[in-house]
Amino acid sequence: MVVKFARWAFEKFEGAEDKLGTQMRAVGEAMSIGKTYKETFQKAIRSLETGRYGLGFAKDFHQSPLDDLLDLLAEPSSERQFIMYEALRKGASVQDLYEKTYIKPWFIEQMKELVDLEEEIIKYKGKGIPDALLEHAKKDGFSDRYLSGLLEIPEKDIRTHRTSLGVVEGWHPVPVSGVEDAAYYYSTYNAPDEVGSSERRKIMVLGGGPNRIGQGIEFDYCCVHAAFAIRDEGLESIMVNCNPETVSTDYDTSDKLYFEPLTLEDVLSIYEKEKPEGVIVQFGGQTPLNLANELAQAGVKIIGTSPDTIDLAEDRDRFRQKMRKLGIPQPESGMASTLDEALEVAERIGYPLMVRPSYVLGGRAMEVIHDEEMLQHYVAAAVDVSPERPILIDRFLQNAIEAEADAIADGTDAFVPAVMEHIELAGVHSGDSACVIPPISIPAKHLDTIYEYTRKIAVELNVVGLMNIQYAIQDDTVYILEANPRASRTVPLVSKVCNISMARLATQVMLGKKLSDLDIRPGSIPHFGVKEAVFPFNMFPEVDPLLGPEMRSTGEVLGLADSFGLAFYKAQEATQQVLPSEGTALITVSEKDKMGVLEVARQFDKLGFKIKATNGTHRFLAEQGIDSEQILKMHEGRPNIVDGIKNNEIQLVINTPSGKLSKHDDSYIRKAAIKYKIPYITTLAAALAASRGIAANRSGHGSVKSLQDYHKDIK
Repeated sequence: MVVKFARWAFEKFEGAEDKLGTQMRAVGEAMSIGKTYKETFQKAIRSLETGRYGLGFAKDFHQSPLDDLLDLLAEPSSERQFIMYEALRKGASVQDLYEKTYIKPWFIEQMKELVDLEEEIIKYKGKGIPDALLEHAKKDGFSDRYLSGLLEIPEKDIRTHRTSLGVVEGWHPVPVSGVEDAAYYYSTYNAPDEVGSSERRKIMVLGGGPNRIGQGIEFDYCCVHAAFAIRDEGLESIMVNCNPETVSTDYDTSDKLYFEPLTLEDVLSIYEKEKPEGVIVQFGGQTPLNLANELAQAGVKIIGTSPDTIDLAEDRDRFRQKMRKLGIPQPESGMASTLDEALEVAERIGYPLMVRPSYVLGGRAMEVIHDEEMLQHYVAAAVDVSPERPILIDRFLQNAIEAEADAIADGTDAFVPAVMEHIELAGVHSGDSACVIPPISIPAKHLDTIYEYTRKIAVELNVVGLMNIQYAIQDDTVYILEANPRASRTVPLVSKVCNISMARLATQVMLGKKLSDLDIRPGSIPHFGVKEAVFPFNMFPEVDPLLGPEMRSTGEVLGLADSFGLAFYKAQEATQQVLPSEGTALITVSEKDKMGVLEVARQFDKLGFKIKATNGTHRFLAEQGIDSEQILKMHEGRPNIVDGIKNNEIQLVINTPSGKLSKHDDSYIRKAAIKYKIPYITTLAAALAASRGIAANRSGHGSVKSLQDYHKDIK
């Protein structure tokens, strides 16, 4: 039995309505395999990695009255299955739910049987669960973690109890059609084990789970290259993943593929069966990293960077002390678990601030805070703020250039193939910012500093494998923002632009080689690679498509060319934002961007573009001797900006957000650009890059070259 369950990211898009219809809005999916629908369905829920290990107690649904739940079921939403579960618990009949949802009664009946079983289990809360009931629960797909929550007993005790009863997973193959002796494997509690394991030396790689914003196919790229490297070193590679869209879940990528959720219960069960020499957790993004500590406590050997180093990089206080010891500047910062503490930190550091919860990936709930009122609002809205989970507050480096470096380290030395310069300034999440290799505006002395700091940190933290470090450069000083001792989303990018297979080399280092044993030579790169992010805003027409510290891109592209301008142009073209070669550019910027817009307007004027500008920008440009035609904002009358976009009078929109100070919301400008498929730019740095791109494209696209040809030119 196979269940596919979609993964959504509505929480990433303020103002998005959680409604499902004919427009696809999922950002990824998980697939699970089992012997019965109930077992497989529950397995799919924990494969999603939304912090849920079963169907019940999701959000506040279990506290809502039945009538409210039935009202919520009128429209399909990403939470529908969870709402149905609580409605059944509150006494809704299968027929009631069928009439609301038109989901076939059979599926609802299966769900009702799970609810009834759960109600039976809850009766034993705080007491021991009868053996027969525990076995029944496991056969119906209840996870150890979920049972631990229902019974208020530690997960470890449940695992010990059931293994003593012999209630353990059996493994079964899924034969691959048309290929002899090929299969991949899944677990079930409903049948005995049918799968053997070899006596060879083995390494297990934990995959990235379902695609989501902040964690996508780039981690799969690393896992796949790790599997290839393990095989080339003569060991058996074992892959664990549950994402059907990936290359790591192709049966022939690794020697053995377990199509399983990435949870402690499932991974331990495979580990005990296969007994590998070690487990690689740093290639699958945050998912396996979050498991590293629990796995290590259960006696699993984590190869590469130690779980303690992973924890040190996540723990702001420990990390800050290390940076102080190394003499590496960091933006001033503090931690707070109450509003008073937050206000105290803010007073010490000064606004603007960058605030975020601890332990997050993809910049979840990260915000730039401009004043006390915004800070109060943030703390009030922040969930789970406690001494164990404080909020982190940093001084926000305004108008700073952001850069990042990926490194391969072997514990005593580190190699940095390239530094990437972000095109958007600090404040835009690194996953959403366009970036370029090699850097185009960072002075050589700062690049040397970045190389030096990266090597120092990798050695001090004893990193073995990959590491990614984010920097910001302001007032001639290089500050470190954060370090992540794991693969990052830029690894495939650096590997392709620089012709250095980072994931493969990192795997060899983790298996015991030293950097000095590997033939790695830094080359000078004669071409430019520009990464640009791809956003799903066309699927969320009600959402303002602004970039900020919260990551919102669902993928990325790479443009390669012999000049930065052309590489940027190609990257835009690849994201289906084709920059116009002539026509009219609309320029409307906030008060704080007035000085910066001058250079942008000059460039577009030089390119022969007509410029339309709103009142304030129009007046400012006139004072500086640049011609522009005034255009009305929506609240000023007609014909206005939206009419201009609709009537195809505008070929490019450059609009920086007016921020907190403006009475009138200007998000309609950006939304209209998306609706009518007009390329739009929301930062001045990207607008300058676009002018260079348009100029380069006009002088010719150059010749088409294969990636191998680009690599041949690296000296």
